[in-house]
Order: sequence, then C-alpha cells, then structure tokens
Amino acid sequence: MFATRDSIEQVEEGNELAPKFDENGLIPVVTTDMASGELLMMGYMNEEAFKKTIEIGEAHYWSRSRQCLWHKGATSGLVQKVIEMRIDDDQDTVWLRVDVAGGASCHVGYRSCFYRSIPIGKPQDNSPLTLKYHESDKVFDPEEVYGDAPNPTKL
Repeated sequence: MFATRDSIEQVEEGNELAPKFDENGLIPVVTTDMASGELLMMGYMNEEAFKKTIEIGEAHYWSRSRQCLWHKGATSGLVQKVIEMRIDDDQDTVWLRVDVAGGASCHVGYRSCFYRSIPIGKPQDNSPLTLKYHESDKVFDPEEVYGDAPNPTKL
C-alpha cells in the first residue's frame, strides 16, 4: 500500500503514497469537520491505523497513552467518517476531513478538542495563565458514555 521513500522528488512531486513515520512509528494527524472546516482534534497514526483508515473510511488512530489501536467512536458512537484524506508535501503529516456522527470528537464531551484559547501577550506576573472557554455546553456526558473506562489521557 505504501511506496518506499526513494527520493525527495518522488515524495514531494510524485504520485505514490510514501508516508514518513517518526522514530516511534507514528505520523501526526490533524482532523477537521468537512462541512465547517473547524479543527476537531490532533492525533497520531501508526502504519496499521493509517491502513485501516484508508481501507474502512473511518478514522483510526494510535493511542499513545494506552498504546493501542483506536477506532474513533467505537465506544462512544461518535465515529469519524472520512470524506477526504490528504497528506502534506513531504508526506509526514495527515489531514482528515470528516463527518462526525453525533457531532463531537473530544473525549471530554465537547465538540472539538480545541475548546479553550490561550491569552496572547506578556503576563502581568508569574501566575498561571487563565484559559478562555469557547464551548460552554458539552455534546455528551463522558461518564454516561465511558463509565469506568480508563481516562485516555495521562497527567
């Protein structure tokens, strides 16, 4: 399915898919809503997740915290149907444009994983910055959906 990376010209100007996975065997993936263009999440794929996403047409990722393949929405029902899949010029980043069943992509319950912004400008003191919320209502209740399942993030 993937070509070997033989030359810069082949990777940047050719028509063969030759993804570059990092030293951990991962490639970053940016996922946006197909209709609105809204940034939903950023994750990673290993070779298996990349191939499954292509073959099935639903987003699969590699969970770095759980060290396992992750079919997005398998537990929550919030499946990301891939409408378009792109790769950048040097084939080391993937962009998924998806339609999300249920309207949310964040395991915390918000629509987007990017539901807060960071203030710009020099802080007045050394206290922690205060994040600004851009989503006030959750699309779903994570406790109802995931129950006692382990939290996918590590502190």
